[in-house]
Amino acid sequence: MTKRFSSPQLVVPTRLTTFAQTAFGAAIALNIWVNPSLAGDPFRNSEPHQIGDQTEAAFKAIFQQGNYPAAERYLEQAISKEPNEPLAYAMKASLAYGNKDWVKLDTYSKKTLETGQKLIPNDPLRGNLYTAVGHFLEGAVTITREGTVNGVPQAFSRLRQVYEYLDKAEAISANDPELNLIKGYMDLLLAVNLPFASPDQSIGRLEKNAAPGYLVDRGIALAYRDLKRYPQALEYVNRAIKTTSDNPEIYYLKAQILKELGQKEKSQQMIREAIANFDKALTKKSQLPSDLVKQIESERKNAISLNNP
Repeated sequence: MTKRFSSPQLVVPTRLTTFAQTAFGAAIALNIWVNPSLAGDPFRNSEPHQIGDQTEAAFKAIFQQGNYPAAERYLEQAISKEPNEPLAYAMKASLAYGNKDWVKLDTYSKKTLETGQKLIPNDPLRGNLYTAVGHFLEGAVTITREGTVNGVPQAFSRLRQVYEYLDKAEAISANDPELNLIKGYMDLLLAVNLPFASPDQSIGRLEKNAAPGYLVDRGIALAYRDLKRYPQALEYVNRAIKTTSDNPEIYYLKAQILKELGQKEKSQQMIREAIANFDKALTKKSQLPSDLVKQIESERKNAISLNNP
């Protein structure tokens, strides 16, 4: 998530790019087949959908373990063995965005939309959901290609289609955890950036109906961080750490929260804890994108300067 913006016009590219990074983007020795009967669906504890083992492995490598090289390997297998799964292409688009590979972003955004549309007859819930995601990613492509001034009108057109298909998915199963995770992140982005939106209502919806829990906790921690409600952000990031303790990105998020809280409360102890969490995130820098590593190192350096006034 991003900081608040004074201009409502800037909310559109913020939502597009951040969602592309966070909701899809955003491994230890993979011990992920907890329940073989549910293999291939990281969202549902009952009535699983056919998503695919390689796609699920990639999803968990990114979001549960924060291991991007492993995710890339699983996604190559997914595209080969599970070519009709739109989530795989959505994650490929996210990784392309993180790597600033605009050609691949365009390619995999189109594939997400195409496979989402093809899925509608057999799985209308997920078909409509990923048709919405495909339009969202296509909007991100427009913004990156055309820029804010020229791209916003086209992005608005895409966003109307996003919500049209999200509404169709919601009409099929309003409490579906995968739908509520994706829509929940989008609602939180709006709530954080628009003064008339209700973040507490969005958080409640995400917490009640979305899954998996570790991404719910992470999303709520991000929202509270951006709302500058740091004690609540710290509570939820600690909950996420309990279930994804091997993910370096969670320690990065905790470090950000502790740094801000330490500054606010003028606590050198919290600043030192923030530095320790930056360091913990960097112990696994080999599995993170290089630009993210540079960002963590930069923020760590800033925290050290605060600790040595």
